[in-house]
Amino acid sequence: MKKLIDLHVHTTASDGTYEPCELVEYASKKNIAAIAITDHDCISGIKEAKKCGETYNVEIVSGIEFSTRYNDTEIHLLGLYIDENDKTFVDGLNEIVDARESRNIKMIEKLNDHGIDLSLEDVLATSSSDVYTRAHFAKAMLNKGYVSSMREAFNKYIGNDSPCYVPREKVTPEMAIELVLSCGGVPILAHPTLYNMDLRQLDNLISELSKIGLLGIEGLYSLYNKSEEKYLKDFADKYGLVISGGSDFHGSNKPNSDLGVGRGNLEIPYSILEAIKAKRTK
Repeated sequence: MKKLIDLHVHTTASDGTYEPCELVEYASKKNIAAIAITDHDCISGIKEAKKCGETYNVEIVSGIEFSTRYNDTEIHLLGLYIDENDKTFVDGLNEIVDARESRNIKMIEKLNDHGIDLSLEDVLATSSSDVYTRAHFAKAMLNKGYVSSMREAFNKYIGNDSPCYVPREKVTPEMAIELVLSCGGVPILAHPTLYNMDLRQLDNLISELSKIGLLGIEGLYSLYNKSEEKYLKDFADKYGLVISGGSDFHGSNKPNSDLGVGRGNLEIPYSILEAIKAKRTK
């Protein structure tokens, strides 16, 4: 049997619906050899996942997913093999989390101005997460009957072009890459096809990030077609980047993408992880 992996998964520590240990157990049932815990701006799910990984014989990669701003585009960067106990890394992460919390308060104020009687406590009540994202806002609005679905919440109120959206404090790709490198991790550009860039713009982005320390690109992902996989591999070869891959599993928050297989045809071999290990900087 092939050893398959998934290097982009989320737990209840951010906006996934599986507890860390529950997720590890699910990976074991699906015969997945290794998973990377990549919660948004958050590392609190890693410790529990690692402990359960020993029980269920699943290799756990310490990871994170940063949301950054590149010009006017939100760009996501994964950090794999981070040291979640490194003081420099933790201090930098805490600064990012503080900025996110300030943004959440501003978004509550905007929702209130648009007739949505929502408090921060309503959002916090949706989950035991350490980091709260727009998915939690959408769930709170759904719980209170202001929308009929989480999709409606995004479309009408909190999506990028919607009236109550508040952009995050600017975290640049360079800041995220430097933070990942500071603790010996491997910075990976996540799902590049989702940024609505043409190939020239994507080439420029990857070129710029490579110059400041990018080491990998997510070349295998739930939503890619074969053509996209090919040109991402070509970019990786051009800039000497390692290929990563993942389902971006969120549990029931993204029900069309399952752990390990994405929408059904994702297959990430263990050799991908071995190549990433070789890129570790410490």
